[in-house]
Amino acid sequence: MSPVITTRALTRRFGGTTALDDVGLTVGEGELTVLLGLSGSGKSTLLRCLNGLLPASSGEIEVLGVRVDRARPGELRALRTRVGFVFQQFHLVGRLSCLENVLVGGLGRLRGPRYGVPTYPRAMRREALDHLERVGLADRAFQRADTLSGGQQQRVAIARTLMQRPALLLADEPVASLDPENARVVMDLLVQVCLEERMTVVCTLHQVDLALGWADRLIGLRQGVKVLDRAAAGLDRDAVMGVYRQVAPDAGPVGDRHG
Repeated sequence: MSPVITTRALTRRFGGTTALDDVGLTVGEGELTVLLGLSGSGKSTLLRCLNGLLPASSGEIEVLGVRVDRARPGELRALRTRVGFVFQQFHLVGRLSCLENVLVGGLGRLRGPRYGVPTYPRAMRREALDHLERVGLADRAFQRADTLSGGQQQRVAIARTLMQRPALLLADEPVASLDPENARVVMDLLVQVCLEERMTVVCTLHQVDLALGWADRLIGLRQGVKVLDRAAAGLDRDAVMGVYRQVAPDAGPVGDRHG
C-alpha cells in the first residue's frame, strides 16, 4: 500500500533561518503520528508544508499521491479538500450555531454560497448532526458556538473537519489551550477517528505523556532536524525527553536524521 505522506530531504528556510533541515518522513494509512519538539523546532512548519500552505525551499513532498512541491494552484486546492486541518485556535464563527459551523466543512462539495442551515441539503444537515453526535454535542446543535467552553469548541472544530470527509487529518497543537480532562477527551476523539475511519492523523503536541498514551508513532524535531522516529510502543518518557534536551553544536542527533 502506498504511503499517505512521503517527504525527501525537505528543507524550509525563512530568510537566514532554517526551519526544516533535510527532513525525510513516511507515514502510512491509518497511522496516528505525533510530532514533538520545543517551540520553534519546525513542527507547525512541517504540517503547513504538507498541505502546501508553505512551499518547500528544497526537497520533495508527496501527500495522497500528489507532489505538493510541484503542484499547480488548482491541484493544491483539490488536495486541501481531502486534508483536514485542526488548529490550536478553533476558528469557529462564534455567532453561528454549532450545526452551521459543522456544515461549513462540507462547502467544498457544494456550488455557490449558503446562508443559514436551511439552505444546505437535508442529507448534509443529517450528516452534520451525526458528526456532532459523534463528538458528544448533538444537544448543542443550535447553540451559538461562542457560548461553548474551549473543549467543546475544539470538538465542534473536529466535527467540522470530519464533515469535510478528509483522508488525512493534520492537527496543530489541538489541546494546547485545554485543561487536562478536555485534552484527554479531544485526544480520545482523534484516536477514535483514526481507528474507525482508517484515517491518517498527524498531530503536533507538547505533552509527552499524552503522546506516549495515544500515538502509534513519535517523531521528534530539534531545530528543524528530525532526531527521533520510533513506534510509541515500548518507548519510555526519558527516551522521548531527549528530544527536548539542548545539545552541543558538534553533538550528533538522537536517532536517524534522514529517515
